[in-house]
Amino acid sequence: MSKEFKGRREDYRLVTGQGKYTSDWSFPGEVYGVFLRADHAHAEIVSIDTSAAKEHPGVLAVLTGADTAHMAPLPQMQQTPGRGGKKLIGTGRDVLAVKKVVFSGQGVAFVVATSASAAMDAAEKIAVDYKVLPCVVSTEAAMKPGAPQLYENIPGNLCYEYEYGDEQKASDAFKSAAHVTKITVDAPRIVGNPMEPKAAISSYDKKHESFDVYVPTQGITLMRPGLAIAMGVPEDKIKVHAWDVGGGFGVRSEAYAEFPVVMLASKLIGKPVKWISTRTETMASDHHARAAKLSGELALDKDGKMIGLRVEWIVDCGGYLSGAGAFINTFGPSRQATNIYTIPAFYGLHKLVLTNTTPTTAYRGAARPNVTYLIERLVDEAAREFGIDRIELRKRNLIPKKAFPYTIPTGAVYDSGDPQGLMNDALKAADWKGFEKRRKKSAKDGKLRGISCCTFVEPSGGGVAPEDGMIKFGESGNPVLYTVSGASGQGHETVYPEVVAQVFGIDPEEITYRGSDPEMSQLKGSGTIGSRSMMNHGGVLVKTAHEVVRKGKELAAKHLEAAEADITFDKGSYRVKGTDVSVGLLELARKYATKNGNPLDTSEQMPVANSFPSGAHVAEVEIDPATGEIEILSYVAVDDGGNIINHKLAEGQVVGGLMQGLGQVMGEHYVYNEDGQIISGSFMDYFMPRAFDLPPLTLLDRPVPSPTNPLGAKGVGEAGATGAVPTITNAVVDALRPLGIHNVDLPYSPHRIWQAIRQAGGMKSI
Repeated sequence: MSKEFKGRREDYRLVTGQGKYTSDWSFPGEVYGVFLRADHAHAEIVSIDTSAAKEHPGVLAVLTGADTAHMAPLPQMQQTPGRGGKKLIGTGRDVLAVKKVVFSGQGVAFVVATSASAAMDAAEKIAVDYKVLPCVVSTEAAMKPGAPQLYENIPGNLCYEYEYGDEQKASDAFKSAAHVTKITVDAPRIVGNPMEPKAAISSYDKKHESFDVYVPTQGITLMRPGLAIAMGVPEDKIKVHAWDVGGGFGVRSEAYAEFPVVMLASKLIGKPVKWISTRTETMASDHHARAAKLSGELALDKDGKMIGLRVEWIVDCGGYLSGAGAFINTFGPSRQATNIYTIPAFYGLHKLVLTNTTPTTAYRGAARPNVTYLIERLVDEAAREFGIDRIELRKRNLIPKKAFPYTIPTGAVYDSGDPQGLMNDALKAADWKGFEKRRKKSAKDGKLRGISCCTFVEPSGGGVAPEDGMIKFGESGNPVLYTVSGASGQGHETVYPEVVAQVFGIDPEEITYRGSDPEMSQLKGSGTIGSRSMMNHGGVLVKTAHEVVRKGKELAAKHLEAAEADITFDKGSYRVKGTDVSVGLLELARKYATKNGNPLDTSEQMPVANSFPSGAHVAEVEIDPATGEIEILSYVAVDDGGNIINHKLAEGQVVGGLMQGLGQVMGEHYVYNEDGQIISGSFMDYFMPRAFDLPPLTLLDRPVPSPTNPLGAKGVGEAGATGAVPTITNAVVDALRPLGIHNVDLPYSPHRIWQAIRQAGGMKSI
């Protein structure tokens, strides 16, 4: 990195155009692929005529479902029995449609040619004869009696019902309640839209029967199993490469149907095949997010204590089940079911429904924003109906700091936290007490002003296997770090060397990080998902570093001709007690380096760590009733992310999450018409938050170290999105309350807010 450049280590490479994303890879003799996608949402494929496409100049192959029907479906994460012991009914997934299509944008054929333009022209010559079927594009329509069925074996388009908590205990709580508040809110369908469109390059080695695959991914261990299953080969026959990834957000965590198709084409043709999607193609075929109707009811006793909570989610899974879609909409929410409150009784029922739309999956926060959105809207409404101040209601029910670790009714254990402290800091930083004065000033200017404070807790960490870490010194003697973490903007190249450098007592610049290195396929663990990276990847690297120091002590004793018990280690050097005789760790590594390795090379493993970061956020907004325009005047975020290793990186993650939460509230919405045709399939039609939408921010931390991992860290990557959705929503509703408006469905576009104000009678109703 340039000596003059200050910031993350990776920044210099990226901002000077030296990054290497999927499209930047090029290989001798490479050829180019283009997908033909369905232009109907639900239709049988009567026939496909590819003859004209195959005759087009430069075309090397045309693949259809007949060529890929042998491929196994991509794997499902959700295996837990649901309501009544019934398991999830899997949909499978044709990597190219075989008999019918179930959403507009589904892949139907793949053309490979000597140029991308030739492949595109040839794809237009493919003639597909469809028998158009009735479609359903909403869960309400899909669940109606007599609705069109997507799959014969899934009656009513309901593939899974998941229940958790104690239904009887919750029912008893509601029977004894002094007050019950009910609400239904909509979490609209949105698109992840990473900076880097979906892409894949595959090269097949006939001699070794192996593949090199280049894709944007959040971790090689997330991607490789699905590819291996689809291709019917052992995992060690696939090397996944991902140097730089332009955004992940959850939608880059699993293998897409297009990837095995590109791999198969490279094997059949014997050349590297490169496919880079367009933005519109990415928006239509990337897995979508949220898409749920959320209903809840909250029971209070006569003193305003929350005694029971019941929720029901109707989740739109799209035309088929993504690998993570069912999991994040069932088990995930159960880990934060009662948010950060002492609610003793809970019951939840989630219904997963199939529609003729793009499949949905995890997206920043996964389902965490849905949980907090519903509960925090309930709390504000309960305060209004019960006649109690909304801050006072929260304070009466927050989990006390001394109660941690705290077990919620669904069995999840919150490791640590200080909810009261978070809220107090947020209220003070936002000048909550001075708000009414500011509201009156806005009213004089003909504006509506609102404020809200929301609290939340979220699960972070976890994974499906123990985490591996490795530190190698090689011939250079400088440490190189390896994990299966897949960075997509989090700053891993900066922070992992920092935590290891602290253990080694050396300059972080002496250390190199290589995440998701395809040559280290033996490493196990999960990738960069669920705000787990610092706890798990960072934690195992710290554990590995301590083992390096221990091994170095043995080596230093030999080198210094002293007893190991007399060797101490401090600030990067081993010293014989009571003397000036010493040797540095790096000096030892360089002295004993060989071509076959280094005696200090070390690998370690640790169990996956979980934690529960929490926060209290305050948003203040102003609405122009003449236009419906909303201005977010200020935003305060106080977060408990445990020990913060690098504040710059942590703040960057919080701000990124805030922007995505803001986008969801203020305008993001992927829309289909009643025929399943895409209405908002480009940036001309789909709202994306811009830099000028970001309000003045106050970011504070109130850390309570987690006892679950060596660094005491908690996740921060999803806190912004989890907190922003309910906080901004409640602030807007607070501004509208004087007009008698107590609920408006997202997103809060100017037109939707303007309509709500007009329907309420406008400013004259105040």
